[in-house]
Amino acid sequence: MYHLISGLWNECVQIDEYNVLIVGLDNAGKSTFLESVKRKFIRGYKGMDLKYIPSTIGLNLGEIVTDKIQLNFFDLGGQRELQHLWKKYYEGVHGIIYVIDSNDRVRIQESKELFENMLRNEKTNGIPLVILANKQDIQESIKIKEIMMEFDEYSIIGPRDCRTIAVSGLTGYGIEEAIKWLSAAIKRHSIVKPARNKE
Repeated sequence: MYHLISGLWNECVQIDEYNVLIVGLDNAGKSTFLESVKRKFIRGYKGMDLKYIPSTIGLNLGEIVTDKIQLNFFDLGGQRELQHLWKKYYEGVHGIIYVIDSNDRVRIQESKELFENMLRNEKTNGIPLVILANKQDIQESIKIKEIMMEFDEYSIIGPRDCRTIAVSGLTGYGIEEAIKWLSAAIKRHSIVKPARNKE
């Protein structure tokens, strides 16, 4: 009887964990985005001042629970000398967030080339992808339609769940929409087993 009750209890309270990469060029706002996510989804979370978050050197971690799953975030540094390290994290990834600095017209082509290079790696095939047009709070930023024209090429993205969303890591605009969409896509199309089950 104990084993039956214990088994039912574990089945009710277990939370599947999924790993999500946050990538993009340096200064795209990846770490600010992650901090904003924590503020939205972790009750009572204060964290750092969003206006003064330094660039990630190496790796920044975070986790949230939403829609009965836990998302483990790996925010990877986007500096040129760190980009080659991304491929070490592709194994066991369930979702990818690619962050674009919508206010940086000078490097938009560089960002697109980095994006395409990431998707050419066979380990990223089929993984749900959300493209974030970040810094949409800045009036001069590249608008979402233009970002979509640059990045939403099916030949590059391939057969996967993908969506481009306008966000502002600084103001929180679009953050909840992006995470909710990604968590639903991961649950629908995960090609890899959950990271682990947590009781």
